[in-house]
Amino acid sequence: MAEKVTLSVIKADVGSYPGHTKVHPALQSQAEENLKKAKEEGLILDEFVTHCGDDLELIMTHRRGADDSKIHELAWNTFQDCASLARKMKLYGAGQDILSDAFSGNVKGLGPGVAEMEFIERESDPVIIFMADKTEPGAWNPPLYKIFADPYNTAGLVIDPGLHDGFVFEVHDVIKVRKIEFDTPEDIYDMLAFIGQPGRYVIKSVCRKDGLIAATASTQRLSLIAGKYVGKDDPVCIVRAQHGLPAVGEVLEPFASPHIVAGWMRGSHRGPLMPVSVQQAHPTRFDGPPRVIALGFQIAEGKLIGPVDMFDDLGFDLARKKALDIADIMRLQGPFEPHRLSAEEMEYTTLPKVEEKLEKRWKKSI
Repeated sequence: MAEKVTLSVIKADVGSYPGHTKVHPALQSQAEENLKKAKEEGLILDEFVTHCGDDLELIMTHRRGADDSKIHELAWNTFQDCASLARKMKLYGAGQDILSDAFSGNVKGLGPGVAEMEFIERESDPVIIFMADKTEPGAWNPPLYKIFADPYNTAGLVIDPGLHDGFVFEVHDVIKVRKIEFDTPEDIYDMLAFIGQPGRYVIKSVCRKDGLIAATASTQRLSLIAGKYVGKDDPVCIVRAQHGLPAVGEVLEPFASPHIVAGWMRGSHRGPLMPVSVQQAHPTRFDGPPRVIALGFQIAEGKLIGPVDMFDDLGFDLARKKALDIADIMRLQGPFEPHRLSAEEMEYTTLPKVEEKLEKRWKKSI
């Protein structure tokens, strides 16, 4: 029987410059050095290090399965080394996503975002890894729905008999810490009732009905872990493509129409999720707009063939223009909703400190 391969994508904001703009090359070099050493020692099969905005992204393949303590410890120590370097350089937010000094066998709950999947390689196994900055895990809800449940996006749901049975979506309630599964197309309306609230209900994974894993995403919410606002979650997502799954073009198509997400400036505003190349993934305007990059790989014997910078294509130029037009409209609203987040969502920002300061000035009204 073929050995399973595990693809792990683990990210963290460990320091950036200037402000929350970009990962310094020295930090990326440090991470590359750590992962190359781990590869030489046989802990991992392959690795790739990149960045999206102020987030350092570690992409690794190995045979150890998801949630492996050695792999998570490698990522944790790498983030610690990079944070230490960031402090020496006085980079902004040095060590921001490291919420504890003690590693407990798993980085989940300690700050970094994690998306992992374990699978047996198919004859050809393309994967797209999405990485976002200045937004939250619910940002993946609309594209994952479109990729795996919307025939207007994914032609294969109509003309490919291999996709006709549909998919199973695992949805997490990040407030009550519980999960539920929805079968599509049967449960589409029920599922939309929940995932239409992306600040609370987030798609964790998607499987074909025969159990084949198709997608997985990070669901960590930093503010809920830390009990206060420490920065936006900046999620990652892995999507497999082709051979009984949506085609690569169908996986990318949702991002041709920018959707509005929560995050942007101080994690307190809504704005468009703009698909960009890695080279353009350094948000500046109002610390944004929120960005998403996509790297495409082929998996071969556990090795990463690639990447291809999927959004570095004129086919997404109009999407970027649309995103900038939406950004203009949202910015015109200034401190008012719907640009600023709703009261419930603002509870997880720095606004409660302002409310606390003014609490005694309130008087009973008639």
